Amino acid sequence: MTGPTTDPRTAHRAEGFPEQEQQQPGLTDRMDPRPDHGEESYRGAGRLVGRRALITGGDSGIGRAVAIAFAREGADVAIGYLPEEESDAASTLALVRAEDRRALALPGDLREEGWPTSIVERTIAEFGGLDLLVLNAAHQRERAGIEELPMDGFDRVMRTNLYAMVESVKAVVPHLAPGASIIVTASIQGFDPKAALVDYAMTKAAQVAFVEAMATELGEKGIRVNAVAPGPIWTPLIPATGWPDKLPSFGQDTPLGRAGQPAEVAPAYVYLASDAASYVSGAVLPVTGGKAL
Repeated sequence: MTGPTTDPRTAHRAEGFPEQEQQQPGLTDRMDPRPDHGEESYRGAGRLVGRRALITGGDSGIGRAVAIAFAREGADVAIGYLPEEESDAASTLALVRAEDRRALALPGDLREEGWPTSIVERTIAEFGGLDLLVLNAAHQRERAGIEELPMDGFDRVMRTNLYAMVESVKAVVPHLAPGASIIVTASIQGFDPKAALVDYAMTKAAQVAFVEAMATELGEKGIRVNAVAPGPIWTPLIPATGWPDKLPSFGQDTPLGRAGQPAEVAPAYVYLASDAASYVSGAVLPVTGGKAL
């Protein structure tokens, strides 16, 4: 006998969020309300037992939810994060260790050439190999218009969202065995770009092209490459984007009528990382509350 179904419109907070603002990169403890990463709700089923994962941007938001889910599915987890996010990272690593899984902290800035390679190599040295690479770290800011787009800000977005992704994959491929999986956090912005996020949206469209190209190249090695494209998800990146007046209506324009929570995105990563997705590569899995890509 099955239990009662859950109405997706009210499964999580249905209303918008109070006006608030943070400096980048944003911290969980300063959010009102705190996001749900699946701390109480996610139940593992042994889908990733014995696997070793590296998650960039793994300290908070979607990255934390994925770290929790992977650990509860049996994986060891390393997380990359900015030093300013140490408090969030410590909480995430504690949740991984609570599942009797190995946890590795990798603080640093992915914009620095060589650092993406370094965290790949350190994870392999600590865990004895790497099976799952989740490229989740990202940066976005609201832009007032193309004439006012700061080039140093543009550079930060490009280096965080694109340069680091490419260097990470370049570094990891020689170490991956058949059955390994690379998953990129893309975005609905790559398909439905907003002018106020022009540079971020550009990177997300480029990530989709990269995933499709890498799926073609790496398929012959037995390595799958996919992306998850979230819609409006309540993470620290949102109050740190610079649009406090938009938070009361954040996510209200989706067919389901609300923003999503990180806990609702993590199962997509588990699926793509698991053997259940053994014939899935080059795919972009939308988690958008019903918005079409």
